[in-house]
Amino acid sequence: MSAPPLKKPTVTEREARQVAEAAREQDWRKPSFAKELFLGRFRLDLIHPHPLPSDEAVRRGEQFLAKLRDFCETKVDAARIEREARIPDEVINGLKELGALGMKIDPKYGGLGLTQVYYNKALALVGSASPAIGVLLSAHQSIGVPQPLKMFGTDEQKQRFLPRCATTAISAFLLTEPDVGSDPARLATSAVPDGDDYVLDGVKLWTTNGVVADLLVVMARVPKSEGHKGGITAFVVETDSPGITVENRNAFMGLRGIENGVTRLHQVRVPAAHRIGPEGAGLKIALTTLNTGRLSLPASCVAAGKWSLKIAREWSAAREQWGKPIAHHEAVGAKISFIAATTFALEAVLDLSSQMADEDRNDIRIEGALAKLIASEMGWRMADELVQIRGGRGFETAESLAARGEKAVPAEQLLRDLRINRIFEGSTEIMHLLIAREAVDAHLTVAGDLIDPDKSLQDKAKAGANAGVFYAKWLPKLVAGPGQLPSSYSEFKQGGVDLSPHLRYVERHARKLARSTFYAMSRWQGRMETKQGFLGRIVDIGAELFAMSAACVRAELLRSRGEHGREAYQLADTFCHQSRIRVDELFTRLWSNTDDLDRKVVKGVMAGSYEWLEQGIVDPSGDGPWIADATPGPSEKENLHRPIR
Repeated sequence: MSAPPLKKPTVTEREARQVAEAAREQDWRKPSFAKELFLGRFRLDLIHPHPLPSDEAVRRGEQFLAKLRDFCETKVDAARIEREARIPDEVINGLKELGALGMKIDPKYGGLGLTQVYYNKALALVGSASPAIGVLLSAHQSIGVPQPLKMFGTDEQKQRFLPRCATTAISAFLLTEPDVGSDPARLATSAVPDGDDYVLDGVKLWTTNGVVADLLVVMARVPKSEGHKGGITAFVVETDSPGITVENRNAFMGLRGIENGVTRLHQVRVPAAHRIGPEGAGLKIALTTLNTGRLSLPASCVAAGKWSLKIAREWSAAREQWGKPIAHHEAVGAKISFIAATTFALEAVLDLSSQMADEDRNDIRIEGALAKLIASEMGWRMADELVQIRGGRGFETAESLAARGEKAVPAEQLLRDLRINRIFEGSTEIMHLLIAREAVDAHLTVAGDLIDPDKSLQDKAKAGANAGVFYAKWLPKLVAGPGQLPSSYSEFKQGGVDLSPHLRYVERHARKLARSTFYAMSRWQGRMETKQGFLGRIVDIGAELFAMSAACVRAELLRSRGEHGREAYQLADTFCHQSRIRVDELFTRLWSNTDDLDRKVVKGVMAGSYEWLEQGIVDPSGDGPWIADATPGPSEKENLHRPIR
């Protein structure tokens, strides 16, 4: 007998946190450079010498990149994709023939078997031609069917689905719902067991690739019943299954060519054999998949930085003002320097994180999250600076520029396309909380029971004793370190550029970061999780220190290989100087900020105290609810599903 349908869950904040906590990977079986950094330990040995791909991985990757570059240059019309807000079918079919759908899939299933390093290089290349194509390929492989099956699928599932995903079948990932974003505890889509099947009901929002997908990864809640553990569970679902309707193709300020929609599932029967992992493991599967899946976003940001640098260089040499090229005016030159140095650092972060993911020697859950965080924020800033350098032409569309006889430079499109990266796959604010939770994991492991209101006095006493032992050993190590010795890291020198002071800075400030975190936990204890401003700054400091480390290690790698070592050292040196200014400011803002004042103003805003400030305008918004109704049931709309054949 099947279980009854689920009612829409209502959960408390505490219950939501418990669901998120249960989905976390609890253990640290492998070392993590970033985790150690947050604990005040600068483990340079984990990233230096810089890890490198094998000769075979390089050969295979470069061979594919050459084919992909030719395809992008001869078959992709980026202006047409932007104008028509759609990737032409012939382009998608061309990508299929090229093998681009199977870049990360093992050759035994018909894929190319590229490493994470070369997969990201490919995404950067194709994303520079058209960001919409980059999103199509990354949504399919980074979070769609191939990655979850690679990590958690059965042999039968891999044999059944991966050959299709490698060649013809586009996949999508369905988690978000109209009223559920980063709080999956409220997930309403249900999967009710019925014999050898599950019956799925619900509505999914922002299903990237969903409009054209052949296969879906769907997250749905299985009700607990006899023989069924229940919980949020992952399924592979055929998009042409009866009861699936793509009700809307969504349109956005940027990425106009992506096939993103609203998908309704009504009484959709899915064989139990298509369940990925056990019941209740869906969120853990999603989060684990995203550890490396998030690296696709830094790839697009690196591509944006490289293009921004090219355009800034060419335009700033051609445009003269007050008797000289604008690049030679300090106000513009500072922006060009920022773009160049930041692009170098972001590529260093991306390549280092990707190579560590390939080697699987380190746990990169924090590194991948930090890479996504800093790349999405800095990528947006670089695009904004490019628009500023271009002036009025930066605000003008490429089509308009071409119409009046000038080079069609889509700078404003870049700004629009990149803006979503600060929201995609974990908004900046959610990334701050996610990374902060991992950063304080060691503290919560030894002292968590001390601040848990549900624990008994006996449990708290035991936790206090354990914490005392841990901190007695840990705190003295935060007092002094190699960062205070002038000779430390002396091998990081090239000509007249010396990067060793920056690495000593990282070591000293990693210890300072750990001390600050400990002080905050001692001060706020159980209220620490509510101090989101503080936690965000802690994470941003860690991201900057990670990027500085990666930039220095990459510069030394290039020097040792005779590949632009002098220039790489200059870029790393400049980035580190810029980063240190940001880090110093962030440390100041840990304790000197407007967080308390902001909370008071927010209370006033929400109480209506400042409604008078809103007078004197008209609101051009249309009518309708803030959140669309997502009540399960049959669809009353035309099915907009459009498979590419």
